[in-house]
Amino acid sequence: MTKRATIIGGGIVGLASALALARRGMDVTLVGDDIDRQAASWGNAGHIAIEQVEPLASRAAIRSAPGRLFSRGGALAFPPAQWRYWLPFGLRLLRASAPDRFAAGKAALSGLIGEAMPAWRRLAGSLPGESLLREDGHFVTWSAPETARAGRSAWGTADLGTAHVRDATAKEMQALAGMGIVSAGAIRFTNTGQIADLACLADAMEGALRDAGGRIVPGKARLIAGNGEAGLSIDGEVVPDPGLIVVTAGVRSGALLRPLGHRAPIIAERGYHIRAADADWPADMPPLVFEDRSMIVTRYAGCVQAASFVEPGDLDAPPDPAKWLRLEAHVAALGLPMRPPFTRWMGARPTLPDYLPAIGASRRAANLLYAFGHQHLGLTLSAVTGEIVAALATNERPAVDIAAFDIGRFEVRGRV
Repeated sequence: MTKRATIIGGGIVGLASALALARRGMDVTLVGDDIDRQAASWGNAGHIAIEQVEPLASRAAIRSAPGRLFSRGGALAFPPAQWRYWLPFGLRLLRASAPDRFAAGKAALSGLIGEAMPAWRRLAGSLPGESLLREDGHFVTWSAPETARAGRSAWGTADLGTAHVRDATAKEMQALAGMGIVSAGAIRFTNTGQIADLACLADAMEGALRDAGGRIVPGKARLIAGNGEAGLSIDGEVVPDPGLIVVTAGVRSGALLRPLGHRAPIIAERGYHIRAADADWPADMPPLVFEDRSMIVTRYAGCVQAASFVEPGDLDAPPDPAKWLRLEAHVAALGLPMRPPFTRWMGARPTLPDYLPAIGASRRAANLLYAFGHQHLGLTLSAVTGEIVAALATNERPAVDIAAFDIGRFEVRGRV
């Protein structure tokens, strides 16, 4: 008999998981309420960041935080009115950044990210049409000699996993100058990746899911505690036979799992972007990170996007227009060939205090899997996460050791 599966959450992790299960022959229904695609999956920088193997829950990140505050020109903002969200999260992060836990987290995350690009090649190669995956790296550039020296030194000593980096060549520096970018120095990662267009990716994956026999149902899902298994309702109506349930609902996953007794201290790390349809930006230019302004600019098929900011807080709080104004000011100050009007977006990265995802099988409900909390790496890790979910659903051993991602780590006294 074909096994039934219900995926809760229609972002990139949910779609990758649903598609992987449908291609294993399962009867898949994906339930989501993000009809307008406003989630972080569809507003991010499009960067497949295989170089980011070190969890952000580290003593180094904590020491650098004061210099990165929004009030001092940086990208890190703590809205005073939302202290009830970010203060408890910050205390858990502090505990999670202990050297032994950072080392263990880095080892686990390195293993997962090491499989990210191979998984993306498999996924992108299976989708119809021209490949949306590019593997031509990205640039990191600096505006001032002192920040260039410090940045080069930091990247030179960082663990980059499988990523490769070198100084930008004279020809590459000329290309940046030809765009009006004044750079005091730049490096180029040569094998990181990019999605050419997020909207096209969403369309391709949804189409592939339907072609594999899956269904996409709009609605708001709720889990129901049962006798050793999880039940499900959609828009208040109980689903008689949801089968296997996979929670991939991003920031809202914690609240979804609470009725079953799971604890996931997740927070919304809100990010902002502006997009310009009118831009003199080379079509083949890979993403550009302006590191001393904490901003990444990405060329998509129909626009150029500038993105930044880490704003932990309430998912449903109104956006802060000052963040968009800061982005527009950065674009103007750098002389970037992006012209208004700009469209504005704000979305939330689902982040757990140790900056590791939660991926695994529930010990409280025999029919429940979960995959969420991918923080800044949702796009990067979505393809490999989908493969892990499919392995778990079919009682196979995942290609990656996922012990460190068990949600039970938040349910042990003395842990985060």
